[in-house]
Amino acid sequence: MRAFPDAAALRTPQSLDDLLLYRIWRAACVSNGMVTRMIEGGFGITRRELGMIGVLEELGEIPASKFAERLQMDRASASLALRSLTEKKLVERRQDAEDGRIVHVRLSSEGQQLFDDLFPRLSQLNVDLLDGIDAKQLEVFLDCLEDLELRGSELSERGVVRNKYRPSIERQHASFAARA
Repeated sequence: MRAFPDAAALRTPQSLDDLLLYRIWRAACVSNGMVTRMIEGGFGITRRELGMIGVLEELGEIPASKFAERLQMDRASASLALRSLTEKKLVERRQDAEDGRIVHVRLSSEGQQLFDDLFPRLSQLNVDLLDGIDAKQLEVFLDCLEDLELRGSELSERGVVRNKYRPSIERQHASFAARA
């Protein structure tokens, strides 16, 4: 790994190490490994399941379709993940009394207990990670994160990047355009 980039390098990237999202990913990887070991080794759930449990803990009971939207997942993926959590007895499902097509999901008592046991450990890791970072620096960092989230949403809504890059089709279109 090269030296940490400065602002100029981030604005004119020459390598992976100069890409903002790559640096954010690398920073997250260092800490995420600890979280993964904690939740998988100690609690038998995945990172994705942790996120789902956290959302249910926050929102309470919710229709499964709204749950998928909240997690920005397609319904099929959310359904599979919910099935896993249901099999682990961490989530309960119930059909809507008025509309049988709607399924509501919520944490089971076991799911709530898991969250109650796990969250203080995650919270302490968060505190430990931030130890030694000046409060002013942290405020600037949070402002930057908020700006990055807003800018990312803006670019995504504009469709700056298509869902999938297919090089063969891209070359075919370029070849066809060149012949036209």
